[in-house]
Amino acid sequence: MAQQSGYPSDVTDDEWAFVAPYLALVREDAPQRQHALRAVFNALRYLVKTGCGWRYLPHDLPPWPAVYQQWARWRDNRCFEHMMADLRELARVLAGRKAEPTAVILDSRTVQSTPESGALAGYDGAKRRKGSKVHVAVDTLGHLLAAVVTPANAPDRGQVEALCQRVQQVTGQKVQVAYVDQGYTGEDAEYAAAVHGIDLQVVVKTEGQTGFVLLPRRWVVERSFGWAARFHRLARDYERLALTMQQFHFLAFATLLLAKGVFRATSP
Repeated sequence: MAQQSGYPSDVTDDEWAFVAPYLALVREDAPQRQHALRAVFNALRYLVKTGCGWRYLPHDLPPWPAVYQQWARWRDNRCFEHMMADLRELARVLAGRKAEPTAVILDSRTVQSTPESGALAGYDGAKRRKGSKVHVAVDTLGHLLAAVVTPANAPDRGQVEALCQRVQQVTGQKVQVAYVDQGYTGEDAEYAAAVHGIDLQVVVKTEGQTGFVLLPRRWVVERSFGWAARFHRLARDYERLALTMQQFHFLAFATLLLAKGVFRATSP
């Protein structure tokens, strides 16, 4: 009989069968384990989806210190980044694409700071917002490949090298082109991409167009940001560590692909 779900964010039996190997850093029956790993994972998903604080986790979930301690282990081992890489490959194959992309889209979004993250915040003059900036690389289906978190005053073009290096690492040097907006113009950004064998192509509006325009390729990453906005913990920057915000993004995107059931492609 399938396990009864306590919250909409709870992992299903099928999802848990897929994700458990990524999360079991020690044996399930290890003497130091006091709470079921699945219950801890459900608590983490609840927190990221609802945006509640650690101390506000419902009492029918494991105690927040235990959840946070396990999350820190998963975060530092980049468990959700590895999980997302495999889910992304499965999603691409099911969509009739090659497992690894040859094209990506780079962009960033500025996330408003909070008292918790304020010490690391910067001011984004274009958005008129103080906070952190999440720089991402997604494939042409909108799936997350790489993420870099900086203060909001960091220029987009300055993160091209880090993003291109990471996407080539996770794809096995398969990426050939990256589509960007005008915030990535300049010889330095072009060179940073070329070092990693990537052609940086700036997508601009047609001359004379004003207001919002749906641009080829560029709309894909905007949709990805929309997906991330469904997770309230990502709506503002509540994190003291940039790594936490980064890995929460991988957890969110992995959660979306799990909900689509792409992992069932591995079932016999």
